Amino acid sequence: MMQKLSFFILLFFTIHFSIAQQHQLSETATVSVLTVGPGNHLNDAFGHSGFRIKDRLTGLDVVYGYGEYDFDTPNFYLKFAQGKLNYLISKTEYNRFYQVYSYYDRSIREQVLNLTQAEKQKLYDYLINNYKPENRGYLYDFFFDNCATKIKDVTNIAVNNRIEFHEPKDFENASFRTLIQNELNRNSWGSLSIDICLGSVIDRQAPAEDHMFLPKNIYKFFENATIGKNKPLVSSSRTLYSQQQPPAKNNFLTSPLFILGIIACFIIFITFKDFKNQQQSKWLDVLIFAITGVIGVLILLLWFATDHKGTHQNYNLLWAFALNLFVIGQFFKAKPAAWFVKYLKLLIILLCLLTLHWIIGVQVFAIGLIPILIALMLRYVFLVSNYNR
Repeated sequence: MMQKLSFFILLFFTIHFSIAQQHQLSETATVSVLTVGPGNHLNDAFGHSGFRIKDRLTGLDVVYGYGEYDFDTPNFYLKFAQGKLNYLISKTEYNRFYQVYSYYDRSIREQVLNLTQAEKQKLYDYLINNYKPENRGYLYDFFFDNCATKIKDVTNIAVNNRIEFHEPKDFENASFRTLIQNELNRNSWGSLSIDICLGSVIDRQAPAEDHMFLPKNIYKFFENATIGKNKPLVSSSRTLYSQQQPPAKNNFLTSPLFILGIIACFIIFITFKDFKNQQQSKWLDVLIFAITGVIGVLILLLWFATDHKGTHQNYNLLWAFALNLFVIGQFFKAKPAAWFVKYLKLLIILLCLLTLHWIIGVQVFAIGLIPILIALMLRYVFLVSNYNR
């Protein structure tokens, strides 16, 4: 019995030692941060970050990154919309990582971290443990827990929270919205959707370290960071791949400002025609109230029915008024209720409030909406005048 017990104990320690040896980094191993440039689509417009663990003696060369989708998650799209979707840490062979991003012509920059052997091992062990099936998932947050902020947090864990971040030379104070929009064309559909879906909470000034939710700012801040007072966090930097083609330019003819401008001109034209002929194109009003009402309901759901923090206090509700959806029936009456004219006057006041919010900086709205907002104002003024006739 004792011989069997001794055998199993010996076997356990042999296996444990073998696994530990597999994960042991040599003195020549390096740990670096890879920063990938933006792509051509909204989901990759902000770049990507990852850890590269390289050990020539053992042939190890892998990249760990945060922010991978788990499409096998039950009710994937519902959880994504609700902000309750767990994202995963990923592990990729470096050669594969390089091939993918160079194929899509996205720049790759490397910063070798100035870590001791014990700190390298601690960081690597953390990633190994984090990659276990029971630990891989985490609740993603675009501003505070994404692929870039994880790089900052894990590196800080490896050095016992001794990193001191210093503002880069080109640092400028900015709101979260400005930091996002600096990476986008303001006259693009991606920019428009972000400005409609995200509320005034992202218009507050972001603290310096919170700028690191963007991968490019991880690169900038790491370049200037120190471990303790004097030891640089980064020992060396280099570019592994440079973008070969200039970023694709947006076609103005397919941009929000042009498309929504055409729609606004159509609304204004019909309104002028109705005013001139002393009539009302009710089909247009039903369409306007239906669309603005539906958008308003979606904004309310994003605000109150999801865990997304950036969708709170969204004053796009001042033009996309959810109640519009429930008063459409007034347009089908020969004479609408007396309160309906007051309701229309309320819509005009709300548009004025939106303008005030924009001017004083409570919330910044999408420039592509400007033609639509003008058209809505003119239409509502016409309706009040028409019903008071």
